[in-house]
Amino acid sequence: MADPMSAVTDAFTSFLFGKVETTRLPVRTSTGQAQAVYLPTAAPGLGDSGVIIGREVYSGKGYIYDPFQLYGQQLPAPHWLVLGESGNGKSALEKTYVLRQLRFRDRQVVVLDAQGEDGVGEWNLIAQELGITPIRLDPMAALDGGIRLNPLDPAITTTGQLALLRTIIEVAMGHGLDERSGFALKVAHAYVNETIVDRQPVLTDIVEQLRHPEADSAAAMNVDIDDVRAWGLDVALVLDRLVDGDLRGMFDGPTTAGIDLDSPLIVFDLSHIDRNSIAMPILMAIVGVWLEHTWIRPDRKKRIFLVEEAWHIINSPFVAQLFQRLLKFGRRLGLSFVAVVHHLSDVVDGAAAREAAAILKMASTRTIYAQKADEARATGRVLGLPRWAVEIIPTLSPGIAVWDVNGNVQVVKHLITEAERPLVYTDRAMTEDGLAVQMAAEAEAEERAAAAVEAETYGGPSYGSTVA
Repeated sequence: MADPMSAVTDAFTSFLFGKVETTRLPVRTSTGQAQAVYLPTAAPGLGDSGVIIGREVYSGKGYIYDPFQLYGQQLPAPHWLVLGESGNGKSALEKTYVLRQLRFRDRQVVVLDAQGEDGVGEWNLIAQELGITPIRLDPMAALDGGIRLNPLDPAITTTGQLALLRTIIEVAMGHGLDERSGFALKVAHAYVNETIVDRQPVLTDIVEQLRHPEADSAAAMNVDIDDVRAWGLDVALVLDRLVDGDLRGMFDGPTTAGIDLDSPLIVFDLSHIDRNSIAMPILMAIVGVWLEHTWIRPDRKKRIFLVEEAWHIINSPFVAQLFQRLLKFGRRLGLSFVAVVHHLSDVVDGAAAREAAAILKMASTRTIYAQKADEARATGRVLGLPRWAVEIIPTLSPGIAVWDVNGNVQVVKHLITEAERPLVYTDRAMTEDGLAVQMAAEAEAEERAAAAVEAETYGGPSYGSTVA
């Protein structure tokens, strides 16, 4: 029984102030119904200015990313690293990202396309759609009037030419040049640039001068002419490979006229080069330095340099050093470097671990697609990912990736439009019927993705259910 004094007090209070408290009967309900009361929350996005990537898995809201918009505010550097096993959506992401960036008038993109099939690179369809002819670097085609890039192009500074020559030689030899060999190369390069003025100097001129050095060059250092010749012999043999060996035709002549550096998209088709040969890192070095001196200009344009199979850069100490300079230099002129790598262990445990760490540090944006558990843990340690992100990486379905934008970590589903789909899925073995099956499968996956988002938000994790 209630206390009489309390009852009198409550009655007096109600008389003065009105009834201030009501008694409610308890309500029994399910968690599914209670979700309307306790609304889900999600991490803040990256803003609403830039390129649409897809949607954030947990909240379902659109995910927008643009390094040029975020630079200086949320990003200390505009460079981007994309990781993941084959077949999980890296290629689709890169292609749609480039197509969407090109809708802005002040964007230019260069792609080093190291993969392909049916004799062309995988970016060939996109180039055709945009009315662009890829720059196909092919030793066999070069002999029949194909594309050439000259490491001694006058558009490259004298210092840049010498640095490029050293890099080519060091990559091919697998070690740095000693002082004597470096001296022989320097005097040969100086002599060629001083004496050949009626045409572009070419590598043949350097090789010839290394074999037959000038007496004045030896006298200047008070050394014997035979010593200078001996010092330059190994250098001459390495460069001769570009002139008369398996890489002949691509770099042993004047730069091919008509390469349009003002085109919104420039595709270097490297699919005819053996990706596992020494030719690939040499090619990466030449193209990178050539672009540094001919393509990157202070004209207020925003440039994207996308490199497939980028471990050829990051895993070579000499090429990596060149690209470190390019990244630092390009940041002042609006350059975003996009490196696509299958496995981080390919580079962090390689010969260029220190250089790889420096390049990875410059990449403030990291996108990680599905990896095996061991690889995911190693990636998480190197990149400093939170534990929850590392745990879900092995369970991610194709098209779903963990995005780390300078510490803002979210799980994002990449979305592809119907107009982009034929350009993105470039498997020549897929027939029209096969494409229809693929589209139907993706439509079904969309339904499962929606259900998965609801389950993740209200009923616990279900990461593997969402498929692009």
